Amino acid sequence: MIRLHIPATSANLGPGFDCLGLALDLWNTFDLRLAGEPGEISVTSEGEGSKGLPQGRQNLVARTLIDETWPGIMPSDAGIQIHCHNRIPVASGMGSSSTAVLAGLVFASALAARALHLGEPEKVLAEVQSPANLDRVLSRAIKLEGHGDNVGPALKGGLVLVVNREYDPVVRNIDFADLKAVVCVPDYNFLTSEARAMLPGEVTRTDAIHNIGHSMLVVEALRTGDKKLLAQAISDRIHEPTRMALIPGAHEAKRGALAEGAHAVALSGAGPGLIAFADDDHLGIGMAMVHGFAQSGIKARYWTLDAVRQGLRIESVAS
Repeated sequence: MIRLHIPATSANLGPGFDCLGLALDLWNTFDLRLAGEPGEISVTSEGEGSKGLPQGRQNLVARTLIDETWPGIMPSDAGIQIHCHNRIPVASGMGSSSTAVLAGLVFASALAARALHLGEPEKVLAEVQSPANLDRVLSRAIKLEGHGDNVGPALKGGLVLVVNREYDPVVRNIDFADLKAVVCVPDYNFLTSEARAMLPGEVTRTDAIHNIGHSMLVVEALRTGDKKLLAQAISDRIHEPTRMALIPGAHEAKRGALAEGAHAVALSGAGPGLIAFADDDHLGIGMAMVHGFAQSGIKARYWTLDAVRQGLRIESVAS
């Protein structure tokens, strides 16, 4: 029926806690097909984390689809088959779960469009791809996630600023200079929900002012390509001090990347991955980060990725 391509993301970007995110050139792909017995929902996965992911209704894509599909919209003439091709490492700080939530929401909108335009797949695709539908999907994804710094750039691409207000979030793409990053992910179980629960409930006025100012500098540095400014700007006092201390080898990995010439290093999302921005020697930076984690007995992998201006892509596939 339809296929989705959704990019990895790096959220926060240091001081932009829950507000800033960047799309990266590493993509998960999700297929929705209607086949099998009515009422049946099956999920298959390949790639990153596939052996540990639920294969039925408890899979996050399927669970979101079921929860967000109105009564009477589920197909009565066939079952639902979902296939996930995961290239983004799970629980890495690169937005894997956000791609699953977005996929479930887009699939739910596709089923609603199919119920309205039965037998007219072109109209179904046009409805799903419409700006109005994607705005609804993004607003709902932000509501489900509680913050939009991953789902925003995953859907819209590029550098995204998200302010999650009570009724309607404000989401804006910000132009940015071409940039490349090294993302290093340790083999360490550090779920976003746990990472969030460990944060202090209050911050000082000094720390709040620090983060407000530095997050604006991050935006300006990425917009203009000013690497010297970026090095000064990526400084957080709200979430990274707590989280970095809980990830073995994170400080050593950060120091190693900076020593190899990275302009700036931050946690990728809630971690445990780190993102390092650099113009060259990405191999050396990646290996230095791997070595930093290894000093604490933690294995790690790294990816060298471009920031991408395109987000969610939707295409029609044969059922």
